[in-house]
Amino acid sequence: MSVTKLELRTALGPVYRDVLPYEPRDCTPDEIPIIDLEPMFSNELSDRKKVSSEIRAAAINNGFFYVKNHGISPDTIARCKEQVLNFMRQPFEVKDRIRSHKYSKYYNGYLGRRRAQISPSETADVRESFTFRYSPELDPDHPQDISEIPDEIRRWIRGEEFVWEGTKHLPDFKKDCVAYWSSCLSLARKLVKMFALSLDLDENYWDDKVTYPGADGVFNYYPTRTQEEIEQKFVGLGSHTDLQLFTLLWQDSVRGSIQADNIKAPPIEGTLVVNIGDYMMRLCNDIYKSTVHRVTNESTEERVSMPFFFGLNFNCIESVVPSCTSESNPAKYEPISCGDWCQMRFKMENEEFLKNEAKRSMAPSAVVIAA
Repeated sequence: MSVTKLELRTALGPVYRDVLPYEPRDCTPDEIPIIDLEPMFSNELSDRKKVSSEIRAAAINNGFFYVKNHGISPDTIARCKEQVLNFMRQPFEVKDRIRSHKYSKYYNGYLGRRRAQISPSETADVRESFTFRYSPELDPDHPQDISEIPDEIRRWIRGEEFVWEGTKHLPDFKKDCVAYWSSCLSLARKLVKMFALSLDLDENYWDDKVTYPGADGVFNYYPTRTQEEIEQKFVGLGSHTDLQLFTLLWQDSVRGSIQADNIKAPPIEGTLVVNIGDYMMRLCNDIYKSTVHRVTNESTEERVSMPFFFGLNFNCIESVVPSCTSESNPAKYEPISCGDWCQMRFKMENEEFLKNEAKRSMAPSAVVIAA
C-alpha cells in the first residue's frame, strides 16, 4: 500500500508521518462518536464517570469526538457567527488595521488569506482568521483586573486590547464574541474534570491549574475559492496537530469539514467537535491521541468555523500524570510548562512566516493576500 510522507511542524521541530493517499470519507459513529454531556452536569459521580469512560474510549481511538447537550446556547453561537461574518466581509484595509504580525506580540488579531502555511507539505492556507487570547477581566467564572494577578502568572497572560479597539465600529462585536468564548471556557473547565476522571485521577486534579488558562478564541473564515484554488486543490487549513489539552470546535453547515486520519468529521447540528491536543497527549504518556487533521471548504460558499483552544495555566510546569506511568511504562517526557510548550511552536511558526514574507516581497504578484 502506497503512503505519502507528510511534514508537520511541532514544538520540537519537524516530524514526518505516513498518510494514506485516498480521498477522505465521512466518519462512522464508531470512529467519531457523539457523546451526550448531559450526565456531566449530574450530582451523581456514577453519571459523570459514564461520560468520562466514553471520552477515554474516543481519546484512545483517534482523539476526536462530538459532544451534544453541551450547554452553549444556539443563540450565542449564531450571534458570534454573524459577528465573524460582519468582520470578515469588511474591506481588507479595515481588517488589516489589527493585523496580527504587525501589532501583536502574541499572535492576536487578523491574519489574511494565504498569509500562512501551517503544513510545509501542502499549499498556503486559504482562510482568514481573527484571534484573541485569555484576559482575566473577561473570565466568566472569576473576572479580575490584571493588576490583581500575581506577577508569576501575569507575565503569561496573552490577551491584548488592540483587537477590541480596532473593532469598536462593529456594534456589539466584542460582546457577542466574548459571550461565545466565555461559554466555551466554562464548558472546558467542566470537561477537564471529565478528562481527569478518564485517566483515573480525582476529577478536581487540574482545577487549580485552569484558573488563568490557555484559552484562545479563533474565528476562521473560508472565503469563496478562486478558480486557481479549486484547480490546485488549495487547503483551507493545512495538516497539523493542536497544541494544548483539547479543542472545542463549532463549524457551520456549509459543505466542508475537518478531516482526521482520512476520515471527515462533518458538521452535526447541535454538536461541537472535541479533539485532543499535543500537551494532553504528552501528559498522558501518549495514551490519548493528538491526531493530525486539516480543514477544507468543499463548496462555492463562504464558511465559518470557531475553534476554542484550551490548556493549563501557562506558568504550570507539568509532568506525565502518575496514573499513566508504571515500572514497565515509565514517563516518556520531561516536565515542561504549557506556556513554554506553546511558545516553542509559535516561535518556529513565526520564523517560517518571516521567511515566507521575505519570499513574497520578492514576488508580490505571486500571492493573493485578501479576497
